[in-house]
Amino acid sequence: MILLLGMMAASMTYTSIKSPTQLHWNHVGPGIWRALIGKKDALNLLSAADAHPLKEGLKKLPKIEFAPINLEQSSGEVFGGHAVARIPLLPDEKLYGLGLQMHGSNRRGRVYHLRMDHYSAGQDRLHAPTPLYFSSRGYGIFFNTARPITIYAGVGNRLGDAGNPPARDRNTDPAWEAQPSSDSVEASVQAPGMEVYLFAGPTPMDALRRYNLFSGGGALPPRWALGFWHRVPLEASAEEVLKETAEFDKRGFPLDVLGLEPGWQSRSYPGSFVWSEKRFPDPAGFMQKMSTNHLKVNLWENPYIAESSPLYAPLKSYFASHTVWLGAVPDLNIPQAAEIVRAHHKKVGTDLGISGYKIDEVDGVDVWLWPDHAAFPSGIPGDQMRQVYGVLWQRELERLFRDSGKRTFGLVRGSNGGASRFPFAIYSDTYDHREYVTGITSAGLAGVMWCAEARSAANGEEWVRRMQTSVLSHICQLNAWSDGTKPWSFAGYEEPVKKAMMFRIEILPYLYTAFAQYHYQGTPVIRAMSIVDGGEEIDQYMLGDEILAAPMFTGEKTRSVRLPKGRWYDYDTGKLAGNGETIKVTPALDKMPLYVREGALIPTIPAQLRAGSLLKNTPLLIRMYGNTFRNGLLYDDDGESFDYEKGKFGWFTLTSDSLDGGKIVRESGVWECSYRTLNWNKISKE
Repeated sequence: MILLLGMMAASMTYTSIKSPTQLHWNHVGPGIWRALIGKKDALNLLSAADAHPLKEGLKKLPKIEFAPINLEQSSGEVFGGHAVARIPLLPDEKLYGLGLQMHGSNRRGRVYHLRMDHYSAGQDRLHAPTPLYFSSRGYGIFFNTARPITIYAGVGNRLGDAGNPPARDRNTDPAWEAQPSSDSVEASVQAPGMEVYLFAGPTPMDALRRYNLFSGGGALPPRWALGFWHRVPLEASAEEVLKETAEFDKRGFPLDVLGLEPGWQSRSYPGSFVWSEKRFPDPAGFMQKMSTNHLKVNLWENPYIAESSPLYAPLKSYFASHTVWLGAVPDLNIPQAAEIVRAHHKKVGTDLGISGYKIDEVDGVDVWLWPDHAAFPSGIPGDQMRQVYGVLWQRELERLFRDSGKRTFGLVRGSNGGASRFPFAIYSDTYDHREYVTGITSAGLAGVMWCAEARSAANGEEWVRRMQTSVLSHICQLNAWSDGTKPWSFAGYEEPVKKAMMFRIEILPYLYTAFAQYHYQGTPVIRAMSIVDGGEEIDQYMLGDEILAAPMFTGEKTRSVRLPKGRWYDYDTGKLAGNGETIKVTPALDKMPLYVREGALIPTIPAQLRAGSLLKNTPLLIRMYGNTFRNGLLYDDDGESFDYEKGKFGWFTLTSDSLDGGKIVRESGVWECSYRTLNWNKISKE
């Protein structure tokens, strides 16, 4: 046996390790470069999202004629069944992003196995495992692959690399390190090749803007979507839903969207995709009553089809080899299958006036979703389909509403790269309040939006603080599907909750303008401090251009807030809070710590019960902070259709001396100007 092994070893041939090849970069857009390693996958993140650059927005970003890194130090190879990219790093660089992360800020010094899944305690399995990072040096890198990817963020030292630190003797040198620093980011994917995109700054925020605009621009939701959302209990009937909406109005709580959970269908897990005759015997009549009351309806769906569903037979040739909860999985990468799905949703949804969908369970967990080796009729491997399945559903439902001429906003459990333009926010079954706030801050770095939904709480204080966080998120939602919680469920705490909900309505013009900036300019609505000024706080963030939000948590009476450079004022009182310093605040339970830059003009409206039914004569209240005012910004369009894509929109510049027709009142340091109605077709075009 020993002799045989020796003979085998002698007969083996070995391959010498070659150095990776320098990447060849092509300039493909303003401040954007592309490199290809090996052969491009037929299905990648940009193709799955059907992403096309918003060229007009890209043209308005700062002109960059040279790459922000030494491209000669980048390399790539296809070896051992893997495509590998290597991007240089400088010693002082910090890295941000790498998906919708729930912990920390700087991603350098760790290995990330980015994979689509229901979020768990780690940093690898994520609702949005977007392979995208931004450097503190002012650029971004996007790996355009729809396969699970591993990223070595400043980890892994190549033999003979000039950037390696000196090798130390652990026996004698106390400076010995278990993890020597690396001078590169390496990304590895099991595929025949991979596309890599580089987005220049000059700032990290500019790089993020380029990424969003290259993906088609950010989502611009309808105006009603920025109001309050309430999801009713699992098996609520039409009669019970109407009764619940009446209770909101009776108690004076704002409401714009009703979410119907699995019980709207005749069966679920897997679903029938048809209305329950028992709970909703007259869907058209129900929808008419909701419309009359200026309310929108969002339908929950688990996108796996029961054999009894009318969708099953026409889709039978397009199902995957495995099921989810015994429901068939349609392959939406096949155009015929996608068309069948859209046609059915039109018949039972948009034709009746449904405003949007909540797409559940497109992320994981392993024991729920199909196995990696599952076969799909389009030929896409199961593990690759898992990375983009939520993106494919967003793509088809967005197209459905676009065909109807009405904008939508919805919820989804999984998304990925290239999907910035889709009007869906990610939600989760993760309930830790601090993680929800981190999700709010990090979502923009992954090119997605986040819904910090509230469900219930251990006590009234926690309930108030969770609801305050919800109103400072992309979608403001209470999800009462499991226990029937209402905003007023905690006796004695109704008023702080109502105050927070009304604040959401009051700042609607400011929020809508921030979403317009997301669409036209690529700037996220909610911005992590890391991308704003290099800060590493994950429990505070910028909401639009001017407002700094610092949510409070249960049991926390005092917290620290770092104010960026400049003078900042308390939103409520208008009093000076600080000047580029860290302050300690002790807010009352009914107060959200919110701070406004000096010179800001914040457009608001009087509180009301419906955001979506605003009339053109709704007055604007312009809140002005400090004594030296800058120009404020206001965007407007019809709030519902796609006419803004035809030029029917406007930007209005607010100044302290041009608010003609208004009355200025000084109150606690806040200037309020009741302004005449603005008409979008009279506002100056962008």
